[in-house]
Amino acid sequence: MSIPWIETNEPFPPVEMALDNGLLAAGADLSLPRLLYAYQHGIFPWYNHGEPILWWSPNPRTILQCNQFKLSKSLAKKCRQLARLELTDKAPLRITTDAAFLAVISQCGKTRQHKEGTWISEEIIEAYHQLHHFGFAHSIEVWHGSELVGGLYGTKLGRFFFGESMFSLMTDTSKIALYYLTQLLQHRFHIEYIDCQQETDHLLSLGAHSIARSDFVELLNHYTALETPEWHQGQLRANGDIYPLPADLQPESRA
Repeated sequence: MSIPWIETNEPFPPVEMALDNGLLAAGADLSLPRLLYAYQHGIFPWYNHGEPILWWSPNPRTILQCNQFKLSKSLAKKCRQLARLELTDKAPLRITTDAAFLAVISQCGKTRQHKEGTWISEEIIEAYHQLHHFGFAHSIEVWHGSELVGGLYGTKLGRFFFGESMFSLMTDTSKIALYYLTQLLQHRFHIEYIDCQQETDHLLSLGAHSIARSDFVELLNHYTALETPEWHQGQLRANGDIYPLPADLQPESRA
């Protein structure tokens, strides 16, 4: 079965036309309006370097409900320790948001490249950096001292968060980033769901589950139309509060 090719001025086909593997269309561009429309309608780009842009809308769709994130006993203990020390000099790790978006997305690309090749090309980095510039894409960073050791990034529309990728250079740091994200989304933005795109054993172990694409689109229709408070850069607490960045994590101090 052939894949529809779309030009930059053409709309996406209905998501119901996607192939069994979720592939919907090829072509178009990664402009801001195109990406925002895609996310709002349950579509995302995913393709390897040298390929045309491929657009996907899997059925079923995997999501994580923020209040159902699963902490293992060891991770829960680690997060409790972080919560007690997070604003002190004794904190083993510090968690921030939007302090190093480009570094996070670049590291996600490097980490994946070492494993199985990466779809996070320079074109993708540029497109999502533009989303970040206009307040739609955001990052969570985990720091050991002034070293970036874990993190994730994704896109927020209304009251829905679309997870893209994460990385970990120390044990559990990507999971810690995800835990802090769930707390931030719930307590500051009243966001219930994170789109995880496709099902993996790792995501299922963290509490994600899959739903029909039609149900996912219904969720998007409701939650992406809602307004949410502006997302600010800062240091995160486990209760979802955002504090000013410490001096040594200011962007200019790491330039």
